Amino acid sequence: MFTGIIEAVGSIKRLEQRGGDVRLHVATGDLDLSDVKLGDSIATNGVCLTAVTLTGDGFTADVSRESLKRTALGELSAGSPVNLEKAMQPTSRFGGHIVSGHVDGVGQVVEISPSGRSLIYKVETPVDLSRYIAEKGSITVDGVSLTVNAIEGNIFHLNIVPHTAQETIITHYHPGSRVNLEVDIIARYLERLLTGGQGEKSESQPESRLTESFLAENGFFRKR
Repeated sequence: MFTGIIEAVGSIKRLEQRGGDVRLHVATGDLDLSDVKLGDSIATNGVCLTAVTLTGDGFTADVSRESLKRTALGELSAGSPVNLEKAMQPTSRFGGHIVSGHVDGVGQVVEISPSGRSLIYKVETPVDLSRYIAEKGSITVDGVSLTVNAIEGNIFHLNIVPHTAQETIITHYHPGSRVNLEVDIIARYLERLLTGGQGEKSESQPESRLTESFLAENGFFRKR
């Protein structure tokens, strides 16, 4: 479990092809590895990876075919910067939101524009994920816990303040950059509980039943 508060920016040393999947070699930069042991989890661009070796200045992790298919890790190359966060401890300050490190899909940056000292990033999300993204709700982008400022269809806006830009890889993005997305886990479970799984995407049930009317009818709030 993670919080989405990035602890360090590392880089990819190399990607080693191994029988159809990949062993990722990561240099961890300023990340403190003194309390990390083999088998511990480290979120790398938002993907929960298991450290299979510790190299003194970093770690290696195996990335399965499933993870390569569902994330943008396979698009990294030697020298690519990555956001890093160690798994949280029970005594940690919870500065972001609940992040599992299980990527739901890959989005794409479509526009970047200045706003005072901040930058506005517009990110296009897969259509089937857009129903889980709410204005002023939380979204994880490459492992960073961020607030959704606005929504236009399946495009959401992010306001990136200078500190966040400085402490993460966000300044490396450009229109066309592909990013790992994890939606708020509460939205996932809420839909499952309320719809009994019928809100999940399928040919027979393409649209979610988790609507404002549905929530009102089930006592979550009063209809306006």
